[in-house]
Amino acid sequence: MKVQRVVLNSRPGKNGVPVPENFRLEEITLAPDLKNGEVLARTLYLSVDPYMRCRMNEDTGADYLTPWRLSECVDGGGVGVVESSLCSTCSEGDIVTSFNWPWQTHAVMTGSGLQKVDPQLVDGHLSYFLGAVGITGLTALLGIREKGHVTKGANQTMVVSGAAGACGSIAGQIGRLDGCVRVVGICGSDEKCKALVEDLGFSAAINYRLEDVPTRLKESCPNGIDVYFDNVGGAISDAVIAQMNNGSRVILCGQISQYNKDVPYPPPLSDETQENLRSKKITRERFTVLSYMSKADASLYELSQWIKSGQIKVLETVVDGIETMGDAFCSMMKGGNIGKQIIKISQ
Repeated sequence: MKVQRVVLNSRPGKNGVPVPENFRLEEITLAPDLKNGEVLARTLYLSVDPYMRCRMNEDTGADYLTPWRLSECVDGGGVGVVESSLCSTCSEGDIVTSFNWPWQTHAVMTGSGLQKVDPQLVDGHLSYFLGAVGITGLTALLGIREKGHVTKGANQTMVVSGAAGACGSIAGQIGRLDGCVRVVGICGSDEKCKALVEDLGFSAAINYRLEDVPTRLKESCPNGIDVYFDNVGGAISDAVIAQMNNGSRVILCGQISQYNKDVPYPPPLSDETQENLRSKKITRERFTVLSYMSKADASLYELSQWIKSGQIKVLETVVDGIETMGDAFCSMMKGGNIGKQIIKISQ
C-alpha cells in the first residue's frame, strides 16, 4: 500500500522561526502483513500544537518530550479508524486516538498504544478528540481546577493569554462556568477579539498587537486579576502579573512567545515581575496535564456534556490534506488559527 508521510527535513535552530521547508512530504510503501498486536489505521485528523516547536530541537528542554529525528516521520496528536487488526483490544471500524500518531495517511501501530474513543461523546465531530474533548480540553479544565482555585461567589476575575487558541478558548469558557464573574482574553487580532466576546462569552478581549495591554487590563479588570491562565509568557505576562491581586494564581500552561528562543522552560522572569510575585504572594507553578491523567476520563466526560449542551462552544481552523501539515504548523505558531488548528487527512 502506498502512503504519504511527513518527515522532519531540517531543524530551525534553537533561535530560529520554523518554516514549511523544515518538513518534507514523502511516499512510502506499507507492508500489508500485520504482526500480532498491530493494527492498520487510516488517519482522519492530525493536530499541530505549540509544544511541537520544542520537538524540532535536538534537545526539547522537557524530559517528557522526545525530539523529532531528522528524515524520520513526524508524530503528534491524531485520530483515525481501524481498517484491519491483529490486536484483541481493537476491531475493524473502531475510532482510535493517540498522542504519538505518525503524520501518515495510513499507519501500522501497536494496538496497545491506541485509545479507543466513543464518537457519541463528540456528536460525531471526531476532530474534537484532538482538542476540546482531548488533551487540549483536559489541559484547560485540569489547569483551572488544580492550579486556579476558582471559587463560585468569590467575585473573581480571570485573564487568559493566547485566548483565541486551542487551549485558551476553552479555558476562558471553563473559568466562566466555574464561577469567575469576569473573564478577559488577550489575543492578536480584532477578528479573534470579536469571536471571544460574541461567540464564547468572554467579558472583554484585548488585541495586544493594536492596543496598550496595561491600560486595557486596568479598564477590563477594575478589581484586579485573581487567576491568570498563561499560554504566552513574555511582555504580555509581565503586564498581567503587574495587575494581579494579593494571593492570586498564575496557571503556567505555555510560553509560546519564547519557544523560538534559546531559553530554558519556564523562561526566566524580569526582576520586577519576580518582585511582584514575591510581594503579592502570587502562586506561579508549572502545570503539566500528564501529571493528572488519573482524572482524565471524568474530565473528558464533563467537557463532552458541556459541549453537547452548548455551554462550551468549540472553535476550529481546519485545512485539508497531509501536504498542508508544514504550512498549518507554521501558521499556528504565528497565531494564524482561531481555536484548534486541525488538518483533515481523509473522510
